[in-house]
Amino acid sequence: MQREIAARMREAQPTRTSKRDRALPEPAVPGPFGPGLTEGGYWNLSAPVIPAHQATSQHLAGIYPFVADAGLGHRGPIVGVDLNADALWHFSPWEAYADPTERGSFSTNVLVLGSYRSGKSSTIKTLITRSIPFGHQAVVPSDPKGEWVVVAEAVEGTVIKLGGATGARLNPLDRGPRRTGSSDEQHEQMVRQRRIATLISLVEMAVGGTKLSAVEHACIHLALERAISATGDDPTLREVYRQLARIGAGELSDEPELSAAASQPRFVLRRFVEGDLSGLFEDESTVQFDDASPLVVVDTSELFARGDLVAQLTQVCTTSWVQAVISDREAKRTRYVVREEGWRDMTSLAALQMYQQWLKLSRHYGISNIVILHKMGDLDAVGEADSQERNLAYSIVGDIENKFVFRVNHQEHASLRDRLQMPTAHVDMARQLRKGEFLAYVGQFSYLVDCFATSTEWEYDLFKTDDALLPAAEIAGFSELITPLPLDDVWPIDDGTDLAGWLSAEKETG
Repeated sequence: MQREIAARMREAQPTRTSKRDRALPEPAVPGPFGPGLTEGGYWNLSAPVIPAHQATSQHLAGIYPFVADAGLGHRGPIVGVDLNADALWHFSPWEAYADPTERGSFSTNVLVLGSYRSGKSSTIKTLITRSIPFGHQAVVPSDPKGEWVVVAEAVEGTVIKLGGATGARLNPLDRGPRRTGSSDEQHEQMVRQRRIATLISLVEMAVGGTKLSAVEHACIHLALERAISATGDDPTLREVYRQLARIGAGELSDEPELSAAASQPRFVLRRFVEGDLSGLFEDESTVQFDDASPLVVVDTSELFARGDLVAQLTQVCTTSWVQAVISDREAKRTRYVVREEGWRDMTSLAALQMYQQWLKLSRHYGISNIVILHKMGDLDAVGEADSQERNLAYSIVGDIENKFVFRVNHQEHASLRDRLQMPTAHVDMARQLRKGEFLAYVGQFSYLVDCFATSTEWEYDLFKTDDALLPAAEIAGFSELITPLPLDDVWPIDDGTDLAGWLSAEKETG
């Protein structure tokens, strides 16, 4: 039975044929073409089976040039060219936030990241100056390089210069204008919270980010209350310093713990009253914030030469002074707040918490915070490794939904993938971007944009920030010292002299 089964199975198998036997039959019509070409088959047998073609989007864009992204839209000022859509790229954080489609954004804040000379400053200046005709305003709380001064002067803005011989002072404890529609109790609570947060940030920052104890907190609260009473609700750092001295001497409290805790905050504020920061923030303000100005710049370039700590303390004071003015929701104003060297606002836990709250309330106040960093490694200056401060700083930056990523160094490869969750292909692209090109992440979509900040000579002269690095031949006036010879003066004249004679002869070149 088994032999019978095996024989039946062998009979059921198809007969083996050679490759020659499996060749295509002769066409029904003589000649190179058969009727299969016109009847849908090949040689009247069957339709061809062609596998699907697979390729990257980069190659498909070259094969099929009509495949392009729809772009972000046409609302807002023109920033540059969308290289993927071959169209103008418009951007406004408020328009993106108001967009109900899938291309909309849930935040108005923008993170700007890129190495030196990648075009960050020129792009942001382009965005802000072109946003002014749309009714938007801008504030630069601290301009460490003084590069925004010329922009403010060009758009008829306001420049507040600190340091040097100006004598200008800002009081970070200013009450600020009252928010429209707020009750007396709400206004007093907001002013008090801002004042105490500023004082605690200054003290913690000056002592190296060390957290204050509960007794030191109580001491600062008491000194601020006494300063408010002594000045008729116009406290200054000088008056808080005096009240801390009285607490340390035991005049305002019979608790020895408060007297001992007053020494550290008092010595910190002593820098503002008698030290290297005197004459800037310790007394009443001598300047006012122009609420109607299109661009307000606080020039702190004279102070940043004194060291990083002075720069950080200055940035906290100026930011607190500006925030007291622009945090009025009912005023119906939309403002950019440009935070140059954004990591300087994150040097202590109190400053980080205030920074995080300010970013979260940006939509509430109609503000777009533009945080500028050279690299993600800048945040390594915040706290110790794996500390609460550093993790919070990375969390704050990572939560900013809108991002402009310019050319980065190869050391940033891991940080961009791990901290910003950028795809590997985008990270590789970011390392090869040209000056002025950036990857824009708005909502759930990404765009490759080329900012043409040099579309006019006026913009080029206004936005360039590397004059000190330009070759000597490009410096104004230098070309007059060395004038190149006209080509006609050294060109051979057809006077019968052959080429060899012309090369050997001495010619007058003028």
